[in-house]
Amino acid sequence: MAKRRKVGNLLALSLLSLLAQKPMYPYEMAQTLRARGEEQNFKINWGSLYTVVQNLEKHGFIEAAATEREGRQPERTTYQITGPGLAELRDWLSELLTVPEGERGGFVTALSNAGILPPDEVIGLLTKRLATLDKANASHQADLRLWAERLPRVFLVESEYQLAMRVAQAQWLRGLLVELVEGTISGMDGWRHLHATGKAPSEFEELDELAKRGWPENPEQT
Repeated sequence: MAKRRKVGNLLALSLLSLLAQKPMYPYEMAQTLRARGEEQNFKINWGSLYTVVQNLEKHGFIEAAATEREGRQPERTTYQITGPGLAELRDWLSELLTVPEGERGGFVTALSNAGILPPDEVIGLLTKRLATLDKANASHQADLRLWAERLPRVFLVESEYQLAMRVAQAQWLRGLLVELVEGTISGMDGWRHLHATGKAPSEFEELDELAKRGWPENPEQT
């Protein structure tokens, strides 16, 4: 299980990484993250960037290096990473690179509750998702080919990973849709019965009861 960190969001990780490269002031940090396309890797609340900077300073991970003013512009504080901040960054990166994370999010939650909708409606929605994925993946592949001509691959590995995950999702979704359309996926008859009659089939109710009591360790006990 991942440890609970004092400042635990991915924006904090990215800010520590920037300051490990050179001191920056907050607006410069935001400009650099945008220029590098970091908002494609995780959701960034730009309005909270200053709050994250303050929290990193509060916990001793960064410190003010200088405060200056240009003309009539407001004062701006340049921050640098501290020894504890560098140690935190290294430990955090080691954890994320080493420990596989289970996917969580809206799509996974929707899949677990998709039975609320009729099968044919779910098929239509997933078909639309697959078409969107295929289009995005084709565009992403074209972009990668273009950037590969301009940048060393070491700068493109995160984009390659994102594409690989989306291609894998599309491949899995394509196989699932074949089973749904052909009706060969187990449980389809019960799913259709639920929406035809408004009542869950007995086998679904039995599974619910088993889940509430706790699944037996030996499958034969079911």
